[in-house]
Amino acid sequence: MTKKSSLVALGLAAALALTGCAGGGNNGGNAGEGKAGAALTIAKPDGAIATESNNPWVGDSSALKLGYINSILEPLALINLANPSEAATPWLAEKVEWSEDYKSVTVTARDGVKWNDGKDFTAADIAYTFQMFLDHPALDIDAMGLTKVTEDGNKVTLDFENSMFVKQEKVLHKRIVPKHIYEGVKDPATYDFKEAVGTGPYKLTKFDTQSVELTARDDYWGGKLAVPKLYYVSYNDNTALTTALANGDADWAQAFIPNVKSAFLDKDPEHNVQWAAAGLGIDAMYVNTTKAPFNNLAFRQAVNDVIDRHKHQEVAREGAVPAIKSITGLPTPAGDPFIQEEYKGKDYKVDVDAAKKILTDAGYTGVGTKLVDPQGQPVSFTISVPQGWNDYVTGISLIADSVKALGAEAKVNTPDSDTWWDNKGKGDFDAILHWTDTGATPYNIYNNTMGGMYLKPIGEQADFNFGRYDNPEATTELAAYANATDDAARTAALDKVQQIFVNDVPAMPIGTRPYIGSYNTRNYVGWPNEKDPYAPADPTQVNSVLILTKLKAAAK
Repeated sequence: MTKKSSLVALGLAAALALTGCAGGGNNGGNAGEGKAGAALTIAKPDGAIATESNNPWVGDSSALKLGYINSILEPLALINLANPSEAATPWLAEKVEWSEDYKSVTVTARDGVKWNDGKDFTAADIAYTFQMFLDHPALDIDAMGLTKVTEDGNKVTLDFENSMFVKQEKVLHKRIVPKHIYEGVKDPATYDFKEAVGTGPYKLTKFDTQSVELTARDDYWGGKLAVPKLYYVSYNDNTALTTALANGDADWAQAFIPNVKSAFLDKDPEHNVQWAAAGLGIDAMYVNTTKAPFNNLAFRQAVNDVIDRHKHQEVAREGAVPAIKSITGLPTPAGDPFIQEEYKGKDYKVDVDAAKKILTDAGYTGVGTKLVDPQGQPVSFTISVPQGWNDYVTGISLIADSVKALGAEAKVNTPDSDTWWDNKGKGDFDAILHWTDTGATPYNIYNNTMGGMYLKPIGEQADFNFGRYDNPEATTELAAYANATDDAARTAALDKVQQIFVNDVPAMPIGTRPYIGSYNTRNYVGWPNEKDPYAPADPTQVNSVLILTKLKAAAK
């Protein structure tokens, strides 16, 4: 599956002390009253906002953690991660042209754009931004492998060492920074960027430890904005955030809300919405393939057959996210265009009888009562996630219950997060529940679970492929998919990758890992949703700038 190669323009306290900070909510009024020209309060449950940093690359900067960087700095183009098979939407680049082999891309700078300090945006800003990744390799956290940046009039050409087909969004979603601000900075990785000069629709007007205020620009290239002010706030935990959403003190958030129906949706059924766009990321059970019992393919296949994904969705995730269905592990609907012909329409189902037959045929005894492997050893394993990860704890408890039908014993372990994290990387586990990265293609799902590039000996820290699944053919085909220069080659490689994943069960998809967004429609409409999935509803994603430009005042 490919895309078109040419794209043409198209710790805050629950009661906020700051005046107007909760302007987008009810402010004590009855649900549904609304307020013309209301501010929008965007929230996260990450604790107090300690210090200001608007650096677009440092992961713990306040701008990235809260997501307000996306209202200030803008990307070249937007890939809809809720439906990544769509063509990208041009943004600061009014035209994007990939080479056939995806080893280079030429972008045309949009005309008529100004930085919020009044200076003109030009192709030189694009060229300078990407040159920074060459001059300061530490900034290239996505390992783009950029080799050359060429500026020619209003066009910039970027050349890469390898195909960027599976990393298109990593390139197009880079936030473009102002050359006239950054060219005097010695170390951009540590620069706080307090000036916050951007091309985006909003300008930073106030920062303190309680909230960050942004004000709409009246000279924004994308036109007039419906929302005059944004307030980004951070609550101490999910409980406080849920309360704020329910009573209207917060309008838009990215957080998993336990008991979402009673805690949020039912508080104002007409206006409160939570939408979880599946995207192309999943939660999977990574299993240690270097030792019993998961070094035996038959046992992996049997466990895969008895896991109840629907129950996981309904119980562990409280029905708030889409279930995972396809045996390829790809979420619906984002993954549907990538499912190969052999597997279209083939979904996961609980099949205890088939699982028992697999084990019996493989020489296991005591199937369904007290399972014993072909070497005469009782079959047991431990599955672990950190304490406090409530949905994950419930998820592994459900898996432990499922394997009882095989006669296997599964123990649930919930260590502290630091211990679990260390054991995960070193391969010191039997099974864990963990996520995959997401992206514009299925590459991350498969590469994260079985890619040889992540292989480390037991005891050394691995970034992914925690189960040490070692299959040179899988690694070869993943590389072939990533570096293919035409659709036929990509399809052939992805077909083999999916066959290996389905047949060899290197890891077991358990559920979708969606982009969760909670919002209300009291003051503004035009939000993305299941019927109009033009972007994920997660306010921390780069696509949030598109949402802010699409919002309109609700009819009163």
